Amino acid sequence: MNAMTYKGYTGTFEFIPDDNEFHGRVIGIRDVIHFSGSSVDELRQALADSVEDYLDLCAQADRTPEKPYSGQFRLRLSPEVHRLLAIAAKAKGKSLNEFVADAAERAARDAVL
Repeated sequence: MNAMTYKGYTGTFEFIPDDNEFHGRVIGIRDVIHFSGSSVDELRQALADSVEDYLDLCAQADRTPEKPYSGQFRLRLSPEVHRLLAIAAKAKGKSLNEFVADAAERAARDAVL
C-alpha cells in the first residue's frame, strides 16, 4: 500500500498511467478527501492542501471535522481466546489492553512495513 500522512490523516495513492499522475484518497473517515500530483513532492503537498481545505470547510460550516481514528475499537473474541489473552497478559505483567495493543501494533507494522 502506498500511503502518506498529514496531521493524522492518512492518504493512500496509486499512479494512474493514463493521467501520468498520482491520485489518492484519505482513508479512515466517511468524508471524501481526494488529492493528486505528478510527483511525490506534489502529491505530498496536495495531501496537505486537501486536508487543510477540509479543515477550513468544516470550520466555515461550524462542523467538527471527522477524526481519522479515535484510538478505540470494539473487539469480539471467543471466550477461549479471551481467556488465553488474559493469561498471557498477566504472565507478561501487562494489562489485557496493553498486551493486545502491543500485539496489534506489532502485527500491523509487520503487515504495512
